[in-house]
Amino acid sequence: MPNKSATPDEANDRASRVKLMIFDIDGVFTDGSLFFTADGDAMKSFNSLDGHGVKMLQVAGVQTAIITGRNSGIVAARARELGITHLHQGVADKTIALAELLQTTGIPATDCGYMGDDWPDLAVMRLCGFAAAPANAHEEVLQRVHVATTKRGGEGAVREVCDAILRAQNRYDGLLAAAIGA
Repeated sequence: MPNKSATPDEANDRASRVKLMIFDIDGVFTDGSLFFTADGDAMKSFNSLDGHGVKMLQVAGVQTAIITGRNSGIVAARARELGITHLHQGVADKTIALAELLQTTGIPATDCGYMGDDWPDLAVMRLCGFAAAPANAHEEVLQRVHVATTKRGGEGAVREVCDAILRAQNRYDGLLAAAIGA
């Protein structure tokens, strides 16, 4: 259920201004499941469509970042693989990490997007100009975003948001044409 104050046109307008897209990990890039080995090592599963969406944002000139409450070598490896240089892990207060990102990039919060799925993401979402959540996000989050995806976290929700941003910025068709050699 999208934010009642955000019409589809307003959501599109907000997406058109995104210069920095920030993502949570668990429940957004993953389905939220946490798998642990007997040694206590965590494992995560990522969707390749989501990864390609992030890469397309970068090609279009949109910077990307991760802010997550957990520390994970797996997330660091995935961020490196995707070319995400702004990685904030083990963050208790995500608004502090957002402030650091704004200072580092020089991008105002109104030109930032954030995708999260649970209460720890709400304060950052409120500060950013564009907020998105996967279909299976907590109901309080779904009530406060500009875009709620039809896909669930870890199942293409990130890609859906990336595509929406690319369409809003009139970059989607050109990237598609380049991909098919048209």
